[in-house]
Amino acid sequence: MAPLLSPHLTVMMNAAQKAAKQLLRDFNEVEQLQVSVKGPSDFVSQADLRAEATLRRELEKARPGYGFLMEESGASGSGNWAWRWIVDPLDGTTNFLHGMPHWAISIALERRLADGGAELAAGLVYNPAANEMFWAERGVGAYLNDRRLRVSARREMAEAVFATGIPFAAATAGQRLAFARTLGVLMPQVAGIRRFGAAALDLAWVAAGRFDGYWELGIHAWDIAAGILLVREAGGFASDPAGGDPLASGDVVAANPPLHPRLGVAVADGMAMAERHTGTEAD
Repeated sequence: MAPLLSPHLTVMMNAAQKAAKQLLRDFNEVEQLQVSVKGPSDFVSQADLRAEATLRRELEKARPGYGFLMEESGASGSGNWAWRWIVDPLDGTTNFLHGMPHWAISIALERRLADGGAELAAGLVYNPAANEMFWAERGVGAYLNDRRLRVSARREMAEAVFATGIPFAAATAGQRLAFARTLGVLMPQVAGIRRFGAAALDLAWVAAGRFDGYWELGIHAWDIAAGILLVREAGGFASDPAGGDPLASGDVVAANPPLHPRLGVAVADGMAMAERHTGTEAD
């Protein structure tokens, strides 16, 4: 049984559910726009912007004075924020555009520490098409709707299924090569590698034990902040390949405790091989 929601998580869930209603209406319209080359992408851009505006309005109304880091509008609010929302209104835009019901709203809450650093205090990843609400709060645990989540217990690479994001046109040559090298190392070792196209859900699925791990390079904070907390509160590890902060580096490796070190080494080796080949860092 899930614990009682904190006031912060109640605000986050209410905002996500309000934005989800419009996104679901828009999602049901996407199929009708596939005949137009221009129409669907423009339509999804507008859906994204509407969802972000709804989330901002609801979060700001409930907690005035909090800072924001949002996919579409970037950082805003006071630079001296004590609390900050990190928001992706529509993670998995390409899936949404193609009528695939695998996309999510991601909201994380960051708290400023006395030393000037910050920590993730709460996170939510909501897939409205499946009505799956993944949520976590620091020190409280991770949940799917009202069910407690734990990362998988698999210990052997040969039994593991990992998720990743495949670099596309915007990726650097170093990132593409690092991915290819990592994939080449991992493929013979594991049961499978999946690319579902929504980083927030990939991390939520690691927390739920559906995936045993996930890695991606050059990714934004709003894509992974909530998911990182989900993984950690479900008993897993989430870092960059060198063991540092993935929100700072933009590179993330997340997995259960037995597999996290091995996945991290494979990704770090892929990055090092790419750097030697291109003379530039993968990120």
